[in-house]
Amino acid sequence: MASKTKYIYFFGGGKADGNGKMKDLLGGKGAGLAEMSSSGVPVPPGFTITTDVCRYYYANGKKLPKDFEKVMKEYMEKLEKTAGKKFGDKNFPLLVSVRSGAKISMPGMMDTILNLGLNDECVEGLAKATGNPRFAWDAYRRFMQMFGDVVYEVPKSKFEHALGEMKQKKGVEKDTDLNADDMKKLVSRFKEIFKEGAGIEFPQSPWDQLVGARNAVFRSWMNERAITYRKLNKIADDLGTAVNVQAMVFGNMGDDSGTGVGFTRNPSTGQKEFYGEYLTNAQGEDVVAGIRTPKPIKELENEMPAVYKQLRDITTRLEKHYRDVQDFEFTIEKGHLYMLQTRNGKRTAAAAVRFAVEMVKEKLISKEEALMRIDPEQINQLLHPIIDPSAKIKVIAKGLPASPGAATGKVVFTAEVAARRGANEAVILVRAETNPDDIAGMVAAKGILTARGGMTSHAAVVARGMGKPCVAGCETIRIDEEKNTFGVNGSTYKENDWITIDGATGRVIEGKVPTKEAELSGEFAELMKWADAIRTLKVRANADIPRDAIQAMEFGAEGIGLCRTEHMFFAKERLPFMQEMIVAEDEASRRKALDKLFEFQKEDFKGLLKEMKGYPVTIRTLDPPLHEFLPKTEEDAKELSEKIGIPAEKLWEKSNDLHEMNPMLGHRGCRLGITFPEITEMQARAIITAACELAKEKIKVIPEIMIPLVGFVAELEDQKAVVVKAAEEAMKATGVKVNYTVGTMIEVPRGALTADQVANVADFFSFGTNDLTQMTLGFSRDDAGKFIKIYLDKKIFKDDPFQTLDQTGVGELIKFAIGKGRSVKKQLKIGICGEHGGDPESVKFCHRAGFSYVSASPFRIPIARLAAAQAVIEGKSKKK
Repeated sequence: MASKTKYIYFFGGGKADGNGKMKDLLGGKGAGLAEMSSSGVPVPPGFTITTDVCRYYYANGKKLPKDFEKVMKEYMEKLEKTAGKKFGDKNFPLLVSVRSGAKISMPGMMDTILNLGLNDECVEGLAKATGNPRFAWDAYRRFMQMFGDVVYEVPKSKFEHALGEMKQKKGVEKDTDLNADDMKKLVSRFKEIFKEGAGIEFPQSPWDQLVGARNAVFRSWMNERAITYRKLNKIADDLGTAVNVQAMVFGNMGDDSGTGVGFTRNPSTGQKEFYGEYLTNAQGEDVVAGIRTPKPIKELENEMPAVYKQLRDITTRLEKHYRDVQDFEFTIEKGHLYMLQTRNGKRTAAAAVRFAVEMVKEKLISKEEALMRIDPEQINQLLHPIIDPSAKIKVIAKGLPASPGAATGKVVFTAEVAARRGANEAVILVRAETNPDDIAGMVAAKGILTARGGMTSHAAVVARGMGKPCVAGCETIRIDEEKNTFGVNGSTYKENDWITIDGATGRVIEGKVPTKEAELSGEFAELMKWADAIRTLKVRANADIPRDAIQAMEFGAEGIGLCRTEHMFFAKERLPFMQEMIVAEDEASRRKALDKLFEFQKEDFKGLLKEMKGYPVTIRTLDPPLHEFLPKTEEDAKELSEKIGIPAEKLWEKSNDLHEMNPMLGHRGCRLGITFPEITEMQARAIITAACELAKEKIKVIPEIMIPLVGFVAELEDQKAVVVKAAEEAMKATGVKVNYTVGTMIEVPRGALTADQVANVADFFSFGTNDLTQMTLGFSRDDAGKFIKIYLDKKIFKDDPFQTLDQTGVGELIKFAIGKGRSVKKQLKIGICGEHGGDPESVKFCHRAGFSYVSASPFRIPIARLAAAQAVIEGKSKKK
């Protein structure tokens, strides 16, 4: 790091070295403080240590540049001059907060320390200077707890236990009921706890305290919960965090003081209302930690009307300035308002959509900006089930509707248990309040219920970010953490009891409750119209049955890009005929069994083609290896024998004969159709007969027949000839002609490399990226799960290649194949039908690569529609 590099940026006194655009360097919090300070908002002065310093710290063995301490002391002197107080002064000390602040908001994931600068002498001076000994000793005990926990890893539960004992001894419920002498005694007890845990006396040098806190904030960038959060939200590990050192203002100086957090609009519903919570005679951590249940911010208008009006004016101005909903923190010290933070607020998907649409109507942002404001993955939250309004339910408690959605699961009381069990069963995490260490359990749980905390508590903020249902501040439940039970209204609920929570209403319901699909809002429909008007990429659905097709159409599908015919054969009434066909010893016997399946197949295809109302329907011929349809055990073979009249020994022998060492590279796809052309013939006849019968009814149909796993053009020539012959016979038999096309899935690398040859025969390409990925990478997708997590942890992979397309490897092969294919047929239709068709980053790649359409599962269609529109907007901004 060059000596001329600016390590620190100052803000305060109506001026700032930085500005709101410097999030990369100052983090979101530091940039917001600089912007507010220079625009005349009342902000306590301070300075921001840049993210460059954090990156240097990690690159150099957790050491800082040689001249850094000298520079930081200079900025501390500047802060003293602006604040009019001295750091470490025995009479009226300057106290500071030390907070993290990354470029991308990570609420609660890193560390904060308040009231730093207090020691045994300064606390006496603060008590005299303020005339409020209780406040001074309360500030000191709070500082000790935070410093011990964050800097020296002394468990905060030990401090909390001591506080609880003191309240119990005094016979009081609230911290605020303890007096100055009680706080003094707590400080003495906290010193003992600190020495037991840290092995040293509590540091008395304010400078040493500051250095320890600064380094602890840098260390918190790589704590387990922060790493987990970044992984979940795809935030890069090398961004680093800034450190904000800011003069303290105190919300715990009496009833004319307070602290709060809020949003300029409701972050849960999107409603345009001033939204937030506050506590009088409290510090900021009290609100977000859920230690006391706060009051709605509207009540501040009655308690402190002038402060409330000033807060409304400032936050309205900030929203207009940033042109986005603001999440703000404030403190009131002796009737004076101070803004501690502003940043773009985290929000639920429903709120994000409403904010975006309404802000367009308010002429704050453009339609394109509105579309870019929505994370496509967030839309998933809008598509989840809600409690069925017609269900009979028993509501046992009601809390705050912290994050919408309905969740049913077994009660668990610790994050560790939730993390362990959540992968295999539905659990609801029930806690007094959550804290950042609970992140793994919160991710694994279906929903979260807390007894304390408000709408801006840790549980609420994190759950909303994850799209997880949450009911917070449900004060009527009493949790016994030792017995693993909670009680409410005389009833007791144990671990593993079923409950349901409704995050939209705050209801807690006994037992399992039926749910129904969510209804999408008018704002969502409007946003999707804007997306559809911009995107050029068509969006189809992967659907095998009419029910899925109907769902897909409701979500805006423009056709079916993949119908997997094998799924139809697994139905109970059809499987025996399929098995009969497989064990048949000659073609005549196979045809006899296939004839039984023909009517089933025809009706399946008829249902799909009819529901798609003239949109194209791409139907893949049989793909999986035949052994998948046969008995897996001798018992299964005996059971099947009774149904189809073939000896069990013969069935079991056939199952063993068909077993393959590597079935994904074995006798499947077009290889089956080449070996047994009668299978392809029956399927083609069923498809075209279904289309002809609908055409007779004047229903428009566009069938597309897709041959899978083609690696050699001769394979496609063989199968296309079978399809064409069967189609001609079907049209002759029905007396109706329909247009149809025959294409192929490009999923074998050789097929991609020889795409020009394949395109001479194919009417269209559809990239089967599940198989193409596994064959290009040499990974079995059934087994790669054993090591992909390690690859992700070691940064060998940025993303799981089976979820997000490997653009630099598989993507290059795809682009090569498109180029080769369109060199032969300029207008060759190109699609994708692997899981990647619903992944936003993969959809954007498809747009850039010139695809005609993507195909995704029905519930991911809106995600693909939005991502396709964003790809167009991103392309325009790159050209500018």
